[in-house]
Amino acid sequence: MTTPDEVLSTIEQAERRPTAVPEELPVLPLRDIVIYPHMIFPVLIGRASSLKAVAHALERDKYAFLVSQKTAQTDDPGFADLHVHGTVAKVLQVLRLPNNLLKVLVEGMFPGKIIETIQEDPFLEARIQMKSIVADETDRQLTALVRHATELFEEYVKNHRNLPPEVLSAFDNIDDPVRKLFYAAANVQQKVDVKQRILTANTLVDQYVELIQMISSELELLKLEAEIDTKVQDQIQKSQRKYFIQEQIRALQKELGDEDDGGPELSPLKDQIESAGLPEPVKTKALEEFERLKKTPSMSPEFAVNRTWLEVLTSVPWSKRSKDDLNITHVRQILDEDHYDLTKPKERILEYISVLNLVGTIRGQILCFVGPPGVGKTSLAKSIARAMGRTFVRISLGGVRDEAEIRGHRRTYIGAMPGKIVQAMKRAGTSNPVILLDEIDKMSMDFRGDPSSALLEVLDPEQNSAFNDHYLEVDYDLSNVLFIATANVRYEIPAPLLDRLEVIELSSYLEPEKTEIAKRHIMPKLLERHGLKGFDIRFSDDALRSIIRNYTREAGVRNMEREIAGILRKLTTEIVTEASKNTSSNDGDVRHSPSFKKLKRRIWKIDTKDVEKFLKAPKFKERKEELTDKVGVARGLAWTSVGGDTLPVEVTFMPGVEKLTLTGKLGDVMKESAMAALSYLRSDFARFGLDPDFSKGKEIHVHVPEGAIPKDGPSAGITMTLALLSAASGRPIRGDLAMTGEVTLRGQILAIGGLNEKLLAAKRVGVTTVLVPEMNRMDVADLQPAVTDDLEIVYVNTIADAVPVAFPDAEARRKPNAGCNAPAGKSAKRSAIKNGKAVGKAAVKRLRKA
Repeated sequence: MTTPDEVLSTIEQAERRPTAVPEELPVLPLRDIVIYPHMIFPVLIGRASSLKAVAHALERDKYAFLVSQKTAQTDDPGFADLHVHGTVAKVLQVLRLPNNLLKVLVEGMFPGKIIETIQEDPFLEARIQMKSIVADETDRQLTALVRHATELFEEYVKNHRNLPPEVLSAFDNIDDPVRKLFYAAANVQQKVDVKQRILTANTLVDQYVELIQMISSELELLKLEAEIDTKVQDQIQKSQRKYFIQEQIRALQKELGDEDDGGPELSPLKDQIESAGLPEPVKTKALEEFERLKKTPSMSPEFAVNRTWLEVLTSVPWSKRSKDDLNITHVRQILDEDHYDLTKPKERILEYISVLNLVGTIRGQILCFVGPPGVGKTSLAKSIARAMGRTFVRISLGGVRDEAEIRGHRRTYIGAMPGKIVQAMKRAGTSNPVILLDEIDKMSMDFRGDPSSALLEVLDPEQNSAFNDHYLEVDYDLSNVLFIATANVRYEIPAPLLDRLEVIELSSYLEPEKTEIAKRHIMPKLLERHGLKGFDIRFSDDALRSIIRNYTREAGVRNMEREIAGILRKLTTEIVTEASKNTSSNDGDVRHSPSFKKLKRRIWKIDTKDVEKFLKAPKFKERKEELTDKVGVARGLAWTSVGGDTLPVEVTFMPGVEKLTLTGKLGDVMKESAMAALSYLRSDFARFGLDPDFSKGKEIHVHVPEGAIPKDGPSAGITMTLALLSAASGRPIRGDLAMTGEVTLRGQILAIGGLNEKLLAAKRVGVTTVLVPEMNRMDVADLQPAVTDDLEIVYVNTIADAVPVAFPDAEARRKPNAGCNAPAGKSAKRSAIKNGKAVGKAAVKRLRKA
């Protein structure tokens, strides 16, 4: 007999069957949520199409189809933006909210699937196929899945912080496997796409499999979060426990009256302060800071700042010194071993050592090596340190533009550190190292300060005994340091800084010097670097001269070293290739093969043909063909940061607007020299037999070749003057003549610099005679004889003195400005070439007698 309860249950189930729900239903898109059957959930509705769908559902039988969007960012979704599977739900309650929003309370009824779309406007409507899920209690696989899912869900709820225990209690009261499935899935936090898989699965078994995978994945993440949280809590508890113990120790020590040294963490720092050999004022401040540090909690940021300051202060050498090797014979030997020639710098170092022998300490000696790149400035400083037995530290100043890089930052700033000087002393480990201030002429300045001004205190002997770094905030003695600066260009060193330096010029190397340097220093170093030590490799002098002349154009030896290294690499390749052919070794190491040992006993000679074979075509060619007499062309001499070079100046007169055109990327000073030269010739035209109107109605064009290279300086004044005079008079200038000197409006020739490099450049192109200002006579006397050999140097005071030397036909003047730059006739030209040298030499003799 059927009971009333069974009847009521049967009636209720009949009312909830899918057949009681219409097939055509309005569709409500959902963002970031999945509604399952047997789930009551409030949904906020705000889109116009969704509001119309809810109104349509209320007008009919209150049923709607709830489905999740594929992308939550879609504001006006169509059927293509929605999942196919969803839940048929019944609207239980509607509450109107401000801003035209509806809060709709819905209850999930059955899972369903869109099988046909009906409309998208004014709201979404579709034909729905509803699924009835019935649990088969006899299915053992389902029973096992339900039991496993229950265990996982219970573990999940227990480990999840945001789920209350009531969730688990409600889950345990559910007997129906279908309701258990959807209840658990609704309470697991997962992405929409993952939760959607439960609705997509066809059978209850498949749905439970998806649920188990979903809960298992979340459990792994929860366990990982728990491990991380446990580690963090342990670390915090450990730090707090340590702090509490330290405070208890301090309280006990205070109670017992014992001296507090900061505990095991700070006691080594106290020992460093006592053993660092600090001066008394510095030690007093260090102890004050240490006492303050003891009272500062270790978790405070100020604790780390003060501790770092004390560590830096005690790591800087205050009293530790290296013993100087003052044996002048030993020092001379070391300097000669490391460098060829460089007589003047070596003499100055020996003088310094001699004074140090007698006095013990010496101040006011800040050396500055000035010279082109590659002449040995940095390596010479290293040799000085090695010879004296001192530590060598290099500070690169190229590109430094912040004053704080020299003096340091105040420790109140985050990431503050001492300046380069204190850092260099810390690296040196002694209070008397050799510190190289490299590229001192390459510093600059900006809104952060001028580092060259900060260096004034460092390099001033009267001040550097109490150098104050912003970070240390105590005086540090730099008077025992031997500072050596290097620079490429003297005039780019700031004047106040230059005043504190003793400048020693390192001039360009001559060809014989480069050859000796290659044999004595470069070759042994490169042979070892390329694994050829022990091989008898011999470069002939002609081969080295070929490299110097045809493959390099420099004052130093860096490019020569690169070219020799290139030859040795090619030679190494040949040796390894030949040794590999005659060996059967499988390990790839040919050094142990008999053929390699045989090659090692062989003599390898490198001559000029081998140089051309390995280095291919020469990079530079001698310009002997340019040494011909020409009208309007004079050869000047220029100084560059990499040595000297010749500077031809070309002038031509053309009919046209009366003006002076200057080309060749000339600087302002060089342009002014050309203007001064033209003004002088126009004011003193009679002296040189020129027409008073030689420039009237003429455009004068002055050009300096290699126009892409910037050029500037006053030393081309004499060259421009004689080139203008040649073009105006139509007389050729000697092709084997070069000149240098600044010219004034009165025709005076003033002194210039860089004479050594300029004379070397003249010799390189085959010039035989050079005009030099009389004011530079003493500078020429200081040059090495090898520089002036084979050169006829003529000293001139005025342009009038230079004219007889520059123009071979000065005694037989032609008509001024004839043909506006037209060449001389054949007979006149032959006469000039034939008699020019004799006339020129006679003029030279007259000038020398004067």
